[in-house]
Amino acid sequence: MLKLAFRNIFRNRLRTALTLAAIVSGVAAIIVSGGFVEDVFVQLREATIHSRIGHIQIYRKGFLEYGKREPSRYLIAEAKPLAESIATLPHVQDVMARLNFSGLANNGRADLPIMGEGVEPDKEAALGSAMTMVAGRQLKDTDQNGVILGEGVAASLHLQPGDSVTLMVNTPEGALNTLEFEVVGVFRTFFKEYDDRAVRIPMNSAQELLYTDAVHAIVVSLDDSLATDEVLAAINRKIGTQAYEMKPWYQLADFYEKTVALYRRQFGALQFIIMVMLVLSVASTVNMAVYERTGEFGTMLAIGQRRSQVFKLVMLEYTLLGLLGSLIGLLVGGSFAAAISGVGITMPPPPGSNAEYTASIHLVPWVMGVALLIGSLAAALAAVLPGRRASRLPVVDALRHNI
Repeated sequence: MLKLAFRNIFRNRLRTALTLAAIVSGVAAIIVSGGFVEDVFVQLREATIHSRIGHIQIYRKGFLEYGKREPSRYLIAEAKPLAESIATLPHVQDVMARLNFSGLANNGRADLPIMGEGVEPDKEAALGSAMTMVAGRQLKDTDQNGVILGEGVAASLHLQPGDSVTLMVNTPEGALNTLEFEVVGVFRTFFKEYDDRAVRIPMNSAQELLYTDAVHAIVVSLDDSLATDEVLAAINRKIGTQAYEMKPWYQLADFYEKTVALYRRQFGALQFIIMVMLVLSVASTVNMAVYERTGEFGTMLAIGQRRSQVFKLVMLEYTLLGLLGSLIGLLVGGSFAAAISGVGITMPPPPGSNAEYTASIHLVPWVMGVALLIGSLAAALAAVLPGRRASRLPVVDALRHNI
């Protein structure tokens, strides 16, 4: 029966070609659209991580809940030994400290509220591969009184590299402290809201500004973003959770989580629509083929074939056709993905960002598996009703079609 079903597929080559074209188009569309969505996830993930968040952040317990109101109560005093113990774990590429502060930036003419970070410049430069310097350069460890400003801060205060800016903050004891810095660069990250208020200075300067030797956060950078959960579990085992709380990047990036959820649902709806269109497209050709072969089915029933065998033959034919079309669709979709990725698709900045990016098409194994399944399943579903109708034909009426 398998051999007969395979031969029957190619009896009407034009109809088979049209059916294959519909299946191939649908499968290729799923692969290309799924690969595009996956690229959005990957690029958004890496931009989120390498703009400023890092893969994992560690705080004093209670900082995330109460730290904005009382940041001085949730400082990590023993940051260096903590960082050294984490640095020995597998997949850990670097460990760096940050000291957060808020205050005012003054250019001699106006003040602007800012959110500042004291950072370890060389380590942050290695992590911040998604941070674009729109003017000047990155901070270096040798910069004692250097500062880099978010693009929005620089635009609001009309500052550029070489200008001076004064930062004014309240120390943990409540005193007002000021330091003057030289602007060495202006940066842009993936998040416009952050760029509108962000200022970064060397860690030594931040600790001098706040009169403290402690830090607020330990940031962990990994060699593989997919190892985040594995390393998070290892850190939990090593330092415990009684004194510290740890957050992976995806829990710190609410925008990413919502974007992924939205795109997943949209892609699921697209897959369903494509499957319905495939079923309707294939069903029309199946109905036509079954009608033309009415006499053949009548002859099969007249010579003793069971009605279930007729049904199985029709189902087998179109399941094989669906599988063949899906396999060709995988090749066509993969070729389209490679060609589009070679050229790239220039995308406008997403909501909340200033940065354009170049999209590509990822070949994702699970998407290709789903496309193969949908193509095969659509052809099989399209054959159910026509196959059932063929198997229930009255033998005498069916044989009249041979006259």
